[in-house]
Amino acid sequence: MKRTREIEKGSEIKSAIEELSMLIKLKPTGDNHDRTTVHIPTRPFMYVCNLVIQVLDKIGPTMTVLRQDIDQNIQRLKMLCDSDPSMYSNLVEILKKEADEGGARKGASCSKASVWLARSLDFTVALLERLVADPGQEMEKLVEESYNVTLKPWHGWISSAAYKVALKLVPDNKTLIDLLMPKDETSDTLKEDVQTLISLLVPFLEEIHSVLVSHQIDVSCPLYKVSLLCFWLLRSFLFFHVGDIVRFG
Repeated sequence: MKRTREIEKGSEIKSAIEELSMLIKLKPTGDNHDRTTVHIPTRPFMYVCNLVIQVLDKIGPTMTVLRQDIDQNIQRLKMLCDSDPSMYSNLVEILKKEADEGGARKGASCSKASVWLARSLDFTVALLERLVADPGQEMEKLVEESYNVTLKPWHGWISSAAYKVALKLVPDNKTLIDLLMPKDETSDTLKEDVQTLISLLVPFLEEIHSVLVSHQIDVSCPLYKVSLLCFWLLRSFLFFHVGDIVRFG
């Protein structure tokens, strides 16, 4: 699905709401817990991520590193989609293919790109939630808290140091809200739009993370950590209660 429409000032949030709402309407019926029937349209996923880039641009140089990462990961997915639009229209099929071939967690895979795009959306949700819950809080603190709980655990010291320096350049709350607010709308309307976007993004991200976990790609998800814990508990039990040491491959 090619995007030709121009996004007016402050309408990124509304555009994201429109896109996610359309995904829900077009979502195939079936068992949501059956990973073989899950359909996550690749291009709409990239489109939502691209809207995040436009929001980050408004925050300023603070988000330059994140913006570049998102853009690079979008381009990686786009190149694959452009190579065969019908085959790669479903993000789940891309993840499955790379997992089956053993390359999902290697190099510049589209699976790794999807993980980082999902984490970037996690950051966006965390920031918007904090902005709605405490609009009087300093923007620097809101961005820092959101970064700490979503992206920092997976960044090296160089990226973390870059964010720490750039935090000093974030705009104040009023400036950012004015930039996000569409023409002829109020702060109350913006707040409602943000809450709507969050309500749509959260289940969308949960589904993406669930698929990533099912292919053992996303180790950031709590479900993966629980599975890993169960594995080690079972291994310890067998070690101490079985005569011969059971070795796992």
